[in-house]
Amino acid sequence: MTEPRDDQNIPPPEGSFPAEAAEMTEDTEVEEGASGGEPSVGTDPEAPRSEVDAADDELTLARIALEERTLDLQRLQAEFVNYKRRVERDRELIKENATYAALAPITEVLDTIDRARDSADKTGAALDGGFKAVAEQLEHTVGKAGLIRYGAPGDAFDPRFHEALSHIGEDPEVSVTTCKVIAKAGYRIGDRVVRAAQVLVVDPADGPASADGGEPTGDADEDVS
Repeated sequence: MTEPRDDQNIPPPEGSFPAEAAEMTEDTEVEEGASGGEPSVGTDPEAPRSEVDAADDELTLARIALEERTLDLQRLQAEFVNYKRRVERDRELIKENATYAALAPITEVLDTIDRARDSADKTGAALDGGFKAVAEQLEHTVGKAGLIRYGAPGDAFDPRFHEALSHIGEDPEVSVTTCKVIAKAGYRIGDRVVRAAQVLVVDPADGPASADGGEPTGDADEDVS
């Protein structure tokens, strides 16, 4: 008795179509991978691009940080320059205040010397040798310290530098209110007035008019020394 034929268990004969189709499929996959079609297994074409992008990001962050640090350094430098200027200004102010405090009381001594000279001139007598030497030395010393004497007849009256004790009439030869008599000389340290000059003034014939301001004229300013 013949057994029934099982077609499923019978291998296809050599050279049959299914075997050839499988071989063609494998060859096609190999060729596509070699010719640049689908990438081979285990390679990542995005990896190099990702590394470049990461490097660019790091460079950008480094540049931003450098700009921020540069701005910080510039700000610190500006603050230091301003601080240095303030220190120098305060130092000069302290020095000026100390000089002012030391020299202001001496102006009364200088007034006494002036009165002694005026008295000697009126009587025709000479100052005592010792007194004269001390007076000249004192005037020279305070002059070196920065005390400047000012005020002379003929100066235009300036309320910033002069104190008018009295008006003594009009003078047709002047065009502005003018110092006619200097009762006490004025003293200043730089632009800072230690004591205003005390003066008697005359007005122009067409009415009083004072100067617009400014320091006394060059003829009026003289070093105490």
